[in-house]
Amino acid sequence: MTADQITYENPMWPSLTDCSLCPRQCHVNRNAGETGYCGQTAKIMAARAALHFWEEPCLSGTNGSGTVFFSGCSLRCVYCQNLEIAQKAAGREITPARLSDIFLELQDKQAHNINLVTPTHFIPQIITALETAKGRGLSIPVVYNTSSYEKTESLRLLEGLIDIYLPDLKYFDPVLSERYSHAPDYFKAASSAIAEMVRQVGTPVFADGEDSLMKKGVIVRHLLLPDCEKDSRKILRYLHSTYKNDVYVSIMNQYTPLSQAAGIPSLNRRISDEEYERIIDYAIHIGIENGFIQEGDTASESFIPSFDYEGI
Repeated sequence: MTADQITYENPMWPSLTDCSLCPRQCHVNRNAGETGYCGQTAKIMAARAALHFWEEPCLSGTNGSGTVFFSGCSLRCVYCQNLEIAQKAAGREITPARLSDIFLELQDKQAHNINLVTPTHFIPQIITALETAKGRGLSIPVVYNTSSYEKTESLRLLEGLIDIYLPDLKYFDPVLSERYSHAPDYFKAASSAIAEMVRQVGTPVFADGEDSLMKKGVIVRHLLLPDCEKDSRKILRYLHSTYKNDVYVSIMNQYTPLSQAAGIPSLNRRISDEEYERIIDYAIHIGIENGFIQEGDTASESFIPSFDYEGI
């Protein structure tokens, strides 16, 4: 279906009239077409809905994760790997009804789950779409894939609708989060958000079978950044001391210095094998058992999909 074939709905979302869904708390009237930090009005914008094979193995499995990439972002890191949709104009308008259809179409394609990427600023609309889709037979797990710059009050609205939370924990140091994401309160917000996620879905549950697919739980991702080993160690120590084996930790070396970071010397290189190995050794040393690592030359733009409106 193309954009000119869609009959748009115009529901009013009370929480978007004075929007404070995320910690930015812009208080703009998105129902009236105003935009805040995320750059989005109340109209859902998305750039891709397709099977995705580059998530953790327990999410991608053999068939792929049914991933919906939403436009806009409440964090907007200076090194953003999805800049085209997070901070630029890529995206096509869809209704909640169309989003519900998309979820069911991905299930029909044998996706192992529905994977909502950067969904925070569309929480009310996503709730409507999920409730509709579940009423029409959506039965696969739903993944909430986020930077973790979230408000616990907003996450509570999703309770019972999300099976798997896939949050980042990017920074411990507020100096780094201010420098790279303009969010000195990042760790405070993200750590509270992850605690709420664990409260909602509990300890990890996996399906029996060859794929060992996750059915329920939390996987916390940490993307290594150049010259931030000290911060990475603090994050891993925090996660292990707080949650032990109640969450999985995904330690990622796929940082790719794209054009917008070329002028930032501290970000204009990839992670070395030696840096990554030191962090993995540290994770093992402190007792992290439930985790994922990346092997080989994963720092590649192949991890960045084409935002060509497939499936939208």
